[in-house]
Amino acid sequence: MIRSGAAGPLTRALKAARPSLRASTRPPARSPAALRPSRLALTAFKPFTTSLQRYVAADHIDIKREKQVAKTPLERHPEEVSTTSSVHEIFHEQGVDESEVKEKDDDMLAGVKHDLKTVKETFNMSEVPQEALYIGLAGVLPYMATSLSTVYLAYDINHADVHGSGLLMDPSTAEILLHIIEPLQIGYGAVIISFLGAIHWGLEWAKYGGTHGYRRYAYGVIAPAVAWPTTLFPIESALISQFLAFTFLYYYDAKAVVKGWAPSWYTTYRFVLTFIVGASIVASLIGRGEIADKINKLPGPADRVRALRESQMQSLAEEEKARRERLAAEEEEGGDDEEDEEEEEE
Repeated sequence: MIRSGAAGPLTRALKAARPSLRASTRPPARSPAALRPSRLALTAFKPFTTSLQRYVAADHIDIKREKQVAKTPLERHPEEVSTTSSVHEIFHEQGVDESEVKEKDDDMLAGVKHDLKTVKETFNMSEVPQEALYIGLAGVLPYMATSLSTVYLAYDINHADVHGSGLLMDPSTAEILLHIIEPLQIGYGAVIISFLGAIHWGLEWAKYGGTHGYRRYAYGVIAPAVAWPTTLFPIESALISQFLAFTFLYYYDAKAVVKGWAPSWYTTYRFVLTFIVGASIVASLIGRGEIADKINKLPGPADRVRALRESQMQSLAEEEKARRERLAAEEEEGGDDEEDEEEEEE
């Protein structure tokens, strides 16, 4: 940039005037308490002092050199001017070798292809027997159906809360159906977990990878022992507990494959099925969370057991009260009979 030659005199004048400016803006001696407001008041002059600093810095510019550069004519290269010479491409940089860009693109595509290959190998179930594959996928369909139904019913209840009516049904009907689906999902999840534990009993009986006795039988017992108590939990706690149970069983199944206690394809098979079930549980929890404050809580098995116990205690109390009243009435009748006998004897 070419700077004006008038900046020099103006700068020297400002430098000469700086002592007087300092003297005029210097406050008189005051106490520390009185000095604080004045400092705040001088803050408003900060742009002015910044401008002075900029003018002083202008003295370091080589004005003669800038004048020489201003007089130097620009070189002309008409052979380089074309209709596209001033156009900047969006996907390429000017002055960059296209071969280098292509190599970088190839490297990036190679990484993406490697990731896709990893995902494909993870979900590759070509070694899984077709019977086990089809039956296993069919087995998780009811679980996924209950989860999708929960999500839709939650959406319908939210839609009714916002717009006054649901899409296909009124909110009361959707809530009743939701309370019917919840125990079905929890019960079916407990069945699946129990079945996954029973597989290790079958592998032990078939002596796959040798016989391991109680170590392998234990997992077949732990699985149903963990699964069925979840049917007594509230719906959210039951779903979270079953999610943890599915994850733990997958971890053990993967270790069993590494040890040679299960077929090599069993890890991939279990991963796919566990992924579907886990996604279904997460979807159910999200749907339930969206309508937690819009529906009534259905009493679970634990609530019913508690209510039954309270009703039994109340029945016992009423029976005891009735027995005492009967005894008191019999005593009164016995006293009246004795008085009548005494009167007859007299």
